[in-house]
Amino acid sequence: MAVVHQTTMQPTKLELLTAWLPTREWHAGGEARPERVGGFRLDDPAGEVGIEFMAVTDGEGDGATTHLVPLTYRGEPLDGAEHALVGTSEHGVLGKRWIYDGTHDPVLVGQLYALLTGRAQAQAQSLTDVPDLTVAVSPLTVEGAEGAAEAELVRAVDGPDHTDVVLRAPGAPDPLTLRVRRVLDAGTDLAPGVGGVTAEWRLPDGTSVRGVFAAEVTGGLGS
Repeated sequence: MAVVHQTTMQPTKLELLTAWLPTREWHAGGEARPERVGGFRLDDPAGEVGIEFMAVTDGEGDGATTHLVPLTYRGEPLDGAEHALVGTSEHGVLGKRWIYDGTHDPVLVGQLYALLTGRAQAQAQSLTDVPDLTVAVSPLTVEGAEGAAEAELVRAVDGPDHTDVVLRAPGAPDPLTLRVRRVLDAGTDLAPGVGGVTAEWRLPDGTSVRGVFAAEVTGGLGS
């Protein structure tokens, strides 16, 4: 169980994202002024890595765009992931933390897979040991997924509004691709029979909406 510490981070997550978001292919463009508007956490079974799926709204009024930013928080650098480093921050309790784009972190990818195969529970973003029951999960449909206890990250590739995460699960004959939505679209839902995650966030006017955060890419999918 991950403990959510009520403390400070210097710089803050949003300050780091202000500099990092404009460097991403899927960012709406221009200067970033992100505000956190939703998301959830997952627990690392080893208790070493913090995992958060953060929704941030950038912009104002009709021009506002909501981005999904999966993040991991580590006490040491992740070997080979320099390209995915969002930045470092001093945590008031845990000390220096290395913060990564979680789509490139094998721990986050493994726990997202666990969520989609019924082995993990979405947790409230800012509370300790409180399940987030607003997060809805449709189980994966790929052959072999039901028997696999873990999955290995193969690669993550950014697109114009998403990141495709390719992973390999023990027992599955072929790699699986999970499409993590980087630009969230209110009112979207999973296609029938497609595994994935839907969750909530807030619009600038305070309205609560929900849409697809991640979904498996199967034959006929891809948009």
